[in-house]
Amino acid sequence: ALLTMKATVIATFFGVFFICTYAAKETTKKMKKAKLYVPQIDCDVKAGKIINPEFIAKCPPGCQDVKYRVYGTDIYASFSSVCNAAIHSGIIDNTGGKILVQKVAGHSGYRGSFSNGVRSLSLPRWRESFLVSEGKPRKGVTYPSTLEYSSPKSTAVKSGKGDTVRKEYQTSPVPTPATQMATTTPTPTTTTTDPSTTTLKPTTPPATPRTTTVSAAAKTRPGLHRVRDIAFRGSSTSASNRNIFRPSTGIQRQEPVAAFRRAASSPAHLAMETDLWKPGLSLFDTGFSSKEELNLKPLESISQGNPNCKVDLSFLMDGSWSIGKRRFQLQKQFLSNVAQALGIGSAGPLMGIVQYGDDPSTEFNLKTYANSKDLRNAIEKISQKGGLSNVGKALSFVNKNFFSDANGNRGGAPNVVVVMVDGWPTDRVEEASRLARESGINIFFVTIEAAAESEKQKVIEPNFVDKAVCRTNGFYSINVPSWFGLHKVVQPLVKRVCDADRLVCSKTCLNSADIGFVIDGSSSVGTSNFRTLLQFVANISKEFEISDTDTRIGAVQYTYEQRLEFSFDQYSTKQDVLSAIKRISYWSGGTSTGAAISYASEQLFSKSKPNKRKIMILITDGRSYDDVRVPAMAAHRNGVIAYSVGVAWAAQDELEAIATDPDKEHSFFVDEFDNLYRFVNQLIQNICTEFNSQPRN
Repeated sequence: ALLTMKATVIATFFGVFFICTYAAKETTKKMKKAKLYVPQIDCDVKAGKIINPEFIAKCPPGCQDVKYRVYGTDIYASFSSVCNAAIHSGIIDNTGGKILVQKVAGHSGYRGSFSNGVRSLSLPRWRESFLVSEGKPRKGVTYPSTLEYSSPKSTAVKSGKGDTVRKEYQTSPVPTPATQMATTTPTPTTTTTDPSTTTLKPTTPPATPRTTTVSAAAKTRPGLHRVRDIAFRGSSTSASNRNIFRPSTGIQRQEPVAAFRRAASSPAHLAMETDLWKPGLSLFDTGFSSKEELNLKPLESISQGNPNCKVDLSFLMDGSWSIGKRRFQLQKQFLSNVAQALGIGSAGPLMGIVQYGDDPSTEFNLKTYANSKDLRNAIEKISQKGGLSNVGKALSFVNKNFFSDANGNRGGAPNVVVVMVDGWPTDRVEEASRLARESGINIFFVTIEAAAESEKQKVIEPNFVDKAVCRTNGFYSINVPSWFGLHKVVQPLVKRVCDADRLVCSKTCLNSADIGFVIDGSSSVGTSNFRTLLQFVANISKEFEISDTDTRIGAVQYTYEQRLEFSFDQYSTKQDVLSAIKRISYWSGGTSTGAAISYASEQLFSKSKPNKRKIMILITDGRSYDDVRVPAMAAHRNGVIAYSVGVAWAAQDELEAIATDPDKEHSFFVDEFDNLYRFVNQLIQNICTEFNSQPRN
């Protein structure tokens, strides 16, 4: 009996043990299955719409389509289609698949490129970026099984007259990654505040963790494409000549501080701001270090070139008689050293040379040589032309002839001209330089043996360098006291021409337009709403790079009559433009929108510069007393890109007639003036998208 009881106890024990073990295994299987669930996203989903800072998702087939826009290369603006960006980066193909997405800080510039059948576009700056890699989970990170999307709309809460709706944003928590990822993706809520005291203070992580995170991510994920913020490091040695420098394969450098300083004023943050009369900081800081060092290592292969220095570069070589044969040889040696240091190649910098004297002539263009070795051999064979030092004529020649598709201009790469000058030019350079800058050409001057005090009266145009270069902060000009010291500036020059963030003369959607605001000042608007309307105009204007050579702003107010508030050439700084907008006084009267369009065409856009994009932004709150179709069609025929913004009682058919085709991308409607701020971001996005869709030249 005792043995029977023991056997029963043992059997019961093992039975319970196996049951528990089986249950535990089943639970573990279920947990594992739950962990492995990957949410699917559509082709048109943009990274900025997903709040999660890091996630794994599955892309469907068929996302390789031009309608799913992508901005950037390797690191993408969050305004991009997630799945098409993954195809562009080579993580997946058009059949779809799993990808890992990580949000990182915004950048001051995104370069477009063609890769894996997808054409990505350039963008001057954006609030937030993302990286894509293979869809494998990282150790220590819990990934969401469902993705959290930001709401496209938010409910406005108003407590009384004069209150202003403000959106508050909080950073989404990280889903327990081992290394914290920085993100500025907002979760909107709405509160009511006094407009006189409203100040946005978004909660964003400090800049240091962001830089660390990108670096760590690049090291831990082999499939992740590397960020292109690269500097050159290494050494410069040669058996025959110690001044011949060789390019390196690139080492990651820290993100420039300017990229983070502008984040709060980027287009995506405009919807959060309600008091923006103070102009933002310049996108491009003017300070630079004069002690620039660039140490270079040999490249194993230079056929593809240095991908971290993708520029189309023209050297204007001084072939005048004043330079002499010996110094002409020193100039050729300098150009040869620069060609070697750049790392010429189809995926990197391309270089051509124009020699000038009495008249300029092209020695070879951008597509003649695709590697440094052949280029250096060609430089050695150049013979001196002789003649005067007509730099202005040479700049005009380059502007009109050199940077063309036939000569190898790539469009997506910045155009850079480096002018070599012995002494001083024998003609004027200011006008030719201005036209070249306005065409998006970044002009650098290397002057050797400048005029002595006794020779300065011979100089035709004093301060010709400052009148010619893109900015007068010293970044675009290098003075060398002697030809025998020219080899010392190879490294600083290469570093500058490769620094895409500093090449401010490159045309972007923010620095190449004449923007005319046509403002409804009719009685139905009212004084309070008119001030809100002006705030909307200021919020748009402040996002552009404003100067006499960059974007220019003009304004017309209309009722039955029209009034030119200020013209394109009246104000050349952002501060002056914003002050002028604030001073516009409310007129009151009827609504003759058609006549206002005709007036703006005559008084504003007829005086626009030939190389500027003419953009009209018309804001109205009601139906016009006259016809708008004929004046709008005339403006469109004259090259004016028209955006219409309607409020309250504005007629939809008139808004569509005023707007450039396609109507949906150029016309907007809000129910009340307090909601105008919502379209600042979208309007600038559309302007930039349209700009990037056009050929660069």
